[in-house]
Amino acid sequence: MATMAECRSALDRLSDNLAGADGDVRGAAALDRSLSCHIKDLGITFTGRLTDGRIQVLDTVDGPPREKAEIRLAMTGDDLVAMVDGELNFAKAWGSGRVRLEAGFRDLLRLRSLL
Repeated sequence: MATMAECRSALDRLSDNLAGADGDVRGAAALDRSLSCHIKDLGITFTGRLTDGRIQVLDTVDGPPREKAEIRLAMTGDDLVAMVDGELNFAKAWGSGRVRLEAGFRDLLRLRSLL
């Protein structure tokens, strides 16, 4: 099972990947939205913002997110690490229910290029 530090490191690497992306991926990540990532097996949630093509983690809270972020992710820590490491395909994980992504319709349309 991935640790909280490994999950935080994975989010930082994901942020770096988004910031260094080109084209459609860069455009999709150029939103300014509140973000939460609930790590189900650890019972924690990273909260922050997706802004300027980067993920800024502002806080870590116990349990599910206290406030409803505009973009919400939920998964296990192992799945987060595997996705960032390129070992787990996000679209397949989302389609199978291993990863949950919730956002407004317009944001989902924009984020689809990340899939």
